[in-house]
Amino acid sequence: MRNSLLINIIRFLILVPVQVLILNNINFSGYINPYLYVYFILLLPFEIPGWLLLFSAFAMGYGIDLFSHTPGLHTAATVLMAFSRPLVIRSVGSRKDYESGMQPNIRDMGIVWFLTYSVILIFIHHLAFFYLEVFRFSNFFDTAERAIFSTVFTLIFVIIAQYLFGGRSK
Repeated sequence: MRNSLLINIIRFLILVPVQVLILNNINFSGYINPYLYVYFILLLPFEIPGWLLLFSAFAMGYGIDLFSHTPGLHTAATVLMAFSRPLVIRSVGSRKDYESGMQPNIRDMGIVWFLTYSVILIFIHHLAFFYLEVFRFSNFFDTAERAIFSTVFTLIFVIIAQYLFGGRSK
């Protein structure tokens, strides 16, 4: 448990500056923005208590908001993502698929499970974030398209991070 806590604290402390200093400056055609910091929420352990999951998501979102000057946007989107996470985990696989000590990553769960899990949660985050950002439905399809493209781009970053730092896949 201590090892997992330390790893998650280090992951948090690395992802906030990477997102704020590097990835927030990447913007393709005004449409695609990578938000790799969601990787932190994706990799939290299965056994994490609900209150700690929501608090961790709040802290991550607040940290990004604090340095990005986006009051509450990232916080709201990450908390919604964390709130949806247990439902997505139950929907993607059966309870018997998870053994004690397993992590939600490619190595433990396989590429298909991880891709399905990640796409759903990243899309929930991006949809909430971009609609809160524009705060209107007049450009509904443009905002949805932006969320889809950014989800794909973020997913590519997440998969690269999984293979670079997550160990070998099944």
